[in-house]
Amino acid sequence: MSIDLHTVSLVAGTTPLRSNALFVGAMTVSNAVGSAAGASVTVSVAAPAGKAFPGSAYKVVATPNQDAVAFVTGKSASGFTLTLNPRLAANTLAAGTVDLMIIA
Repeated sequence: MSIDLHTVSLVAGTTPLRSNALFVGAMTVSNAVGSAAGASVTVSVAAPAGKAFPGSAYKVVATPNQDAVAFVTGKSASGFTLTLNPRLAANTLAAGTVDLMIIA
């Protein structure tokens, strides 16, 4: 169930991505195991069934649940690509999850 919000406070110096809506969503996705030490893992993230992300003008905050860094490419209304890299080149990524927050 959605909640109508009529006032949104922004941090000074920031610009809203949309003037008529605020979209915040959270999800957890699974990632596969890395193939070797230092190897990255790519995860295709699709919008929930029957839904769409707001164009490509949204932000993704990714929190890997292991010692890794994440970045996002290919954003569209239907989804995006999430890439995980081990923080240390000697490490191999384990199968696990990544917590995501989508903001537009």
